[in-house]
Amino acid sequence: MKLLTFYKKQVEESILPFWLRAFDYEFGGVYTCFNNEGTELLSTDKYVWSQGRYLWILSKLYEMNQQGKIEVDPDTVKKQAGLTLEFLQKNVLLPDGSCTFLLTREGIKKEVDPGAGFDSSIFADCFVLLGFSRYMKAFGKHKVVFEWIWNLYLNVENRIKLNSYKTHPYPTPEGMKTHSIPMIMLNVTQELKTCLSGFDMRKEAYLENKETEYMDIILNEFCNPEYRIGEMLYLDSARDDSILTRHLNPGHSIEDSWFIIHSALSKDRKDIVGKAYHIAMKALELGWDKDSGGILRYVDYEFGGMPQGKLGDDPLSKLIHETWNYKLWWPHSESLYALLLLDSIYQESEIEEWYLILHRYIFSMFPNCYKETGEWIQIRKRNGEPEDRVVALPVKDPYHILRNMLLIIDLLSDNDSFAEIIESKLK
Repeated sequence: MKLLTFYKKQVEESILPFWLRAFDYEFGGVYTCFNNEGTELLSTDKYVWSQGRYLWILSKLYEMNQQGKIEVDPDTVKKQAGLTLEFLQKNVLLPDGSCTFLLTREGIKKEVDPGAGFDSSIFADCFVLLGFSRYMKAFGKHKVVFEWIWNLYLNVENRIKLNSYKTHPYPTPEGMKTHSIPMIMLNVTQELKTCLSGFDMRKEAYLENKETEYMDIILNEFCNPEYRIGEMLYLDSARDDSILTRHLNPGHSIEDSWFIIHSALSKDRKDIVGKAYHIAMKALELGWDKDSGGILRYVDYEFGGMPQGKLGDDPLSKLIHETWNYKLWWPHSESLYALLLLDSIYQESEIEEWYLILHRYIFSMFPNCYKETGEWIQIRKRNGEPEDRVVALPVKDPYHILRNMLLIIDLLSDNDSFAEIIESKLK
């Protein structure tokens, strides 16, 4: 079977139907608080993080359907996208211009922890930006929507500049900075720049410069000469012997590699594409579990395997220590797209062999574990057993699998000749 056909079947027949059924037509937005198996809805609360992500998915689906790349009912997708946008635009903003992290089903703002306030994570703002930007690209450039997005983008930028933001569910310890901030902002800026194309040239040029700035921060501050991206550094970029500065998140490195490639290709920077290639390969080298297969959640920055270094008393250190050997769905889905994107550029045997290894592991481990749902199981222990535990938000997230499969379909629809070697070996 051709890879393009394979991925279209995964989206159209397995994963997407689960999410289209999970939509709340009365108030807008998607239900995500399912158990790990996807068989039971545990809460009707709506995490803004996931709502913005689902808006991105719906908008991308509509765009690809109009291009003839995916089969989906365009009226259903358009209606869900419009209701999600309306739900967020109506309910998500706080008086200071930031976004609340959690809403009830009806759209009432809700604290994650009583007394902690509504603004729990700048990542919620970023995923709202991603969703709204893609909506504008798919459904038309609306001035009111654009002004709403632009004001939120400037608000996010200002909070980052002032170092005045929270990063729930992974709180950044005081005096430290995290790779996840320039990483998410690179992606947000890419999406916003794309939706502004031909709409506001002055702001598009501003975003072009910001895109380069965030890419430079990743490559020059967080990535060392051996292409290892340290997930956390002190504000002066120093590293010590703590588990915080010694851990590497393979999934983030792999995901960031294709963010960087997208930017580098748009700027015709082949040298930077080469760096992204090495970042992805290093992350796979360090992150691959040689004993049981699969990509480990966290690994040691230098040696791979269990993160080394002193264990602090902060929540993040504890999380890294306790869950480093979990196998999560999202780094694996990121690897599928990153490797196929790299293979479309280089067509090298190393890339193809890694793809074959990951493909066989992933599609024997994550999808269709519960036939009645069709969705992936999202958390497994090191030995492959399902793990019924919250590792970030208490949700079954609609984003990574669908986003990466849609990007793969996009890639292969435009040119799938490079995939022939992989297809022949998968038979």
